[in-house]
Amino acid sequence: MKLVLLSGGSGKRLWPLSNDSRSKQFLKVLPGPDGGRESMVQRVWRQIGEVGLASHACIVTGNAQAEIIHSQIGEQVPLIIEPERRDTFAAIVLAASYVNSVMGADSNETIVVMPVDPYVELEFFTTIQRLDEVLQSTGSSLALIGAAPTHPSEKYGYILTEESTGEVRTVKRFAEKPKEAVARFFLEQGALWNCGVFAGKLGFFMELLQHRELPLEYESLHDRYHDIRKNSFDYEVVEHLKDISVIPYTGYWKDLGTWNTLTEEMTESISGKGVCSHDSTNTHIVNELDIPVAVLGASNLIVAASPDGILIADKEESPRIKEILTDDQPRPMYVERYWGWYRVLEYGANDRGDEVLVRRVCILAGKSLSYQLHKQREEVWTVTAGKGEVMLEDRRREVHVGDVIRIPQGIRHSILAHHELQMIETQIGSSLSETDIYRFEDPWKVE
Repeated sequence: MKLVLLSGGSGKRLWPLSNDSRSKQFLKVLPGPDGGRESMVQRVWRQIGEVGLASHACIVTGNAQAEIIHSQIGEQVPLIIEPERRDTFAAIVLAASYVNSVMGADSNETIVVMPVDPYVELEFFTTIQRLDEVLQSTGSSLALIGAAPTHPSEKYGYILTEESTGEVRTVKRFAEKPKEAVARFFLEQGALWNCGVFAGKLGFFMELLQHRELPLEYESLHDRYHDIRKNSFDYEVVEHLKDISVIPYTGYWKDLGTWNTLTEEMTESISGKGVCSHDSTNTHIVNELDIPVAVLGASNLIVAASPDGILIADKEESPRIKEILTDDQPRPMYVERYWGWYRVLEYGANDRGDEVLVRRVCILAGKSLSYQLHKQREEVWTVTAGKGEVMLEDRRREVHVGDVIRIPQGIRHSILAHHELQMIETQIGSSLSETDIYRFEDPWKVE
C-alpha cells in the first residue's frame, strides 16, 4: 500500500494566519503530545508514523509549500511537486505516475489518497489500512472511508449507500453540503460524511491516463502537466463510477477548515499576547504579533492577528472571510522555510525610488541560507542573536551578535547558523522579487 497525501490551498478561511505559503495545515495551534503546539500536518504525519505508514507515504504539493513541509515534518518525506495548480485530478494522476515509474510499484499496488490535514483519532489510520482488503474482496474500482455523522451538518458532503448498515457498503450517490433538513433525512438513511479518502489499484489510475492519451512515465507527465484537464477528481472520475465501496469510520473526524471549527479543538483560549475579560465567553485570541490584544465584554468571537492582518469576527460568521478577500493578495508578511522563518517588518520605497524591504530572519541551528547572488539588489545583515559563519565569494568568517555584513549586488553569499541565529535583513534595489535569486552549489556541505 502507498499513501498519497494532498497538500494545497491558500487557506483563506483562516486568514490572517494563513496565506499562499502557510496554508491552514501549517498553523501550529493544536495541542501536541509533549504539551507544546503542533500543526495539522505535523499531527497527521505523527499519527501515520505511529501506525507504520510513514515509510509508504508521499505528499503532493506545490513549490510554495515544499519548504515548510520539510521544515515541519523533516526532509525525509518524498515530495511530488506540481508544476502548477490544476486541481485534485491532475495532482492524483501525477502521484500515481510517480508511484508507477519512480517507486516502481506493481499495477496491483493499492494507492490510498487523502488530504494532509484531517483531525482524527489514530483509529482512522488503522481503518485506512483496511482499504486494500476491501478492494480485494469487492472488486470495486474505488474504496472510500465515510465518517459516521454526529449531527446533520451543512458543512460536509454526504455518501448515500445502498445498505444503511454493515462494515462494507455500496455507494449509491453523493450529496454536497445539503441544507439541515435534507442532512437530517440523510442521517435517517444511514448516510456517511465524505472524508475525502479513497483507495484504488495503481492499474486503475494508469488506465485513467491511458484513456486520456497522457504519458504514464512521471517525467513526461510532469512536462505535460498543463495538458491535464483542470478538474477535481470527484467530478472527473468518482461521480461517473458505478462500482464504489465505502467502509464506515465511527471514531472522531473533523475538517478544521474555519476558525469556528478550529477553535473548538484548541485547549487554550489565548495564544500569544492577549487578555479576555471574564465575561467574554467562548472568545479566542490567536495573536502572532508582539503587541497585546485585549477583549472586553465580547463573546463568541475569534480575534486573529498576524503580520498579514487582523481579523475580528463572530465565530459562526468567520467562514465568510473568503467573501471579502481578493485573489490579488499582497506579499506574505510571515513565511516559514526549511532553514527557519522570516517576518517582514517594513516594505516601501526610498527617496531614490528604490524598493526597501526589512525582514527579521531566524535561521535554525545547523541550517543555512542557500549560496546565492542578486543582480538587482544589495543586502545588509545585522546579527541580533546567536552566532554562525558567513560565506562571501568563497571567503568564510565567523559572525556574532552586533556584526553587520554588507552584501553588494552580484556577490555570492550565504550564512550558516551554529546556534539559532537571528538577524535584521535590509534589502535595497530596483526589484525585490524572488526571480532575482541565482543559486549555486551548497558550500557548507564541502568540508
